[in-house]
This record gives sequence, C-alpha cells and structure tokens, in this order.
Amino acid sequence: MARRNQMPTPRGAGSSWAPSTVLVTGGAGFIGSHTCVELLDHGYEVIVVDDYSNSTPQVFTRVERIAGRFVGAVYELDIRDRHALSAVFDRHSVDAVVHFAAHKAGGRSTRMPVPYYDTNVGGTTALLRTMHEHGVHRLVYPSSCWIYGDAGGGPLDETTPVRPGTPYAASKWICEQILADVCRRHPEYTVLCLRYPVPAGAHPSGLLGEDPCDTPENLLPYLAQVAVGRRERLSVFGDDYPTRDGTGIRDYLHVMDAVEAHRVALDHLADAPGMHVYNLGAGAGSSVLDVLATFSRASGRAIPYDVTARRPGDVAELVADATAVTRAWGWHATRDLADVCRDAWRFQRLNPDGYVEAVQCPETKE
Repeated sequence: MARRNQMPTPRGAGSSWAPSTVLVTGGAGFIGSHTCVELLDHGYEVIVVDDYSNSTPQVFTRVERIAGRFVGAVYELDIRDRHALSAVFDRHSVDAVVHFAAHKAGGRSTRMPVPYYDTNVGGTTALLRTMHEHGVHRLVYPSSCWIYGDAGGGPLDETTPVRPGTPYAASKWICEQILADVCRRHPEYTVLCLRYPVPAGAHPSGLLGEDPCDTPENLLPYLAQVAVGRRERLSVFGDDYPTRDGTGIRDYLHVMDAVEAHRVALDHLADAPGMHVYNLGAGAGSSVLDVLATFSRASGRAIPYDVTARRPGDVAELVADATAVTRAWGWHATRDLADVCRDAWRFQRLNPDGYVEAVQCPETKE
C-alpha cells in the first residue's frame, strides 16, 4: 500500500502564494490523520501537535506508509500550553495552520461542558496568540454544521440562523466569533472556516479509520464495532422524530472528501483576507435506519439494535448545502453513503481491535 516512488502532486497551482509548511493541530485524530496523508500526498511539509486524549501516536506509522513520506515532526502537547506551542513555532517556519484539536462529541459535552469550553475555546485562543506572536496569520478552521442546531429540514446554507443545542456546538460558534473579531482587528489574517455535519468512513487502504478510545458517540464507528463483534448491539437514539422512518437524518460526508476540502482551502488562503465561511457536505440526508441497512450490505452482517431515548442536543435532520464552496473553489463531494460504509467496514475488518494500543481518553472522565 505504500507509494514511496510516487511524486507528490504540485500544490497551489495558479496561486501567487501557497503554504509550504503546515501545522496540523490534533493531527493524530480521525480527520487530522487523514488530512496529514492528503497534505503529504500533495507536497506539503507537515508538523503535528496532539495530546492523544482521543487518539494514538500509532497512526503516524500508518500515515507514512500510505503517503510514502514522513511527517516532518510530531509533538505531544496540550494546545492550551502556550509555552510548549511557542517552542514548536520557534523550531519550524510555519506558513499556515489547520486547527483540528478539540473535543467533538455533542452528547458528551452536555455532561461535561466545562472541559469542552476549556479545550475548544481556550485552545483556539492560545493558538491564535501564539500564531500572532510568530507572524503566522493564515488558518483553516474546521467548524461544524451542528452550530445550526434544530433549524428544520432541507439542506442548510451558510445564512441559516445559528442555534447551537449543545456545549460542543456552542464552543464551535464561540470560536467562529473570536476568529471573525480577530480578522476585523488584524487585516493581515485570513481564516477559512469549514462547517460540516458528520464526517465518516475511512481511508480506502484500510490503514486509517475512526477508532475512538472509549464508547463511540458517532453512528458509523459504533456500527462497525457491532459488526466486528466488539459490541453486542447498536443503540438507536429515538425513533419518534418527524422523519420518514422516525430516526434522525444526517449528512454523512466521507472523510476523504472532507480532507480534500481542507487541502483545497490551503490553496485558497491567498484569495482574500478576512474570514470566509463555507459549508461542506454530501448534500443528501440518510436516516439511522438507512445507514444501518447500507452498512449491513457492506459488511454482509445483520446488525442487532435497540431503540432508546433521544440524546440531549440531537435534532431531527442535519443536511448541509455546499453550493457556495462549489461555486467558489469547485470542490464537491464525490463519495456517497455506500462508499462511507464500505471503507468504514474495511478499516474495522482489517483492524478488529482498532489501534490496539489506544489508551483511555482523559476527556471521558466525567
């Protein structure tokens, strides 16, 4: 699966400026690790910081095996530790940052809001202060369509009123407001904010995938663990929503489509200063039972499940309208739910115990 003789794709074609060295915070996580592969494949030098609170350093051997290149440097640190973070900027000439480091489970955030605000908001302000001190003013910020909350049916565009329903979603919205204020105060900043609903799937090699170190909060990794025998049954949280089958409808964006968008965003950081917000998404909604049926076909296994109560902060439907980013950059999702389920199952089948040495996540100590 290694591609050590493959030349990286040139980056920044047609742009007067393109980053060379990119700092990826949270680069050992699900989307972060896939982004490292994408950036290495396209010729970037990649520096990573991660505290491994919901990840493992094992992923970097796999990242390097897929990309055929080594990550430039990896530092274990808490994004809120400005002294340690500043030392990373001192050692490397960073051109731009992709900032994934955050807690991300909406349901869990309702049970432990303070750690979510502390890490998600405090980590972002610490990063911004450190970037500014080192003259780095270009940032790709992964946000979330969950900031729209219970906005009703139909694909939601960037003008949809924001109504965050969990501390997680609220923390993302607060960070967006901070970034907008920074851009207004400091015209040298460019921030590209990408909102997306539910990233899912895995790298097609089967080497990288979603492997939370505690009980999965997201549907796809939970389904995969039931299918492979790590868990007995799936819990379906509510079947009384005003949807076609009573279960929640989500827009499942393949992780490879998501990371392609983040890489394209880096190429557009020189387009215009200020903050620019774009939705990402496949543009199609799938219910929990749709996903269950599709995953069953992909795995060839029946998935036992029980219906339980709704979770706090869940909504009936969350589907993103990505028309604006398609118009601006030409990006659009190219993979569907069948691809998501096929790749998620391949990762779980080839790695039945996930990243075996993953440790208990500190964020789950409630």
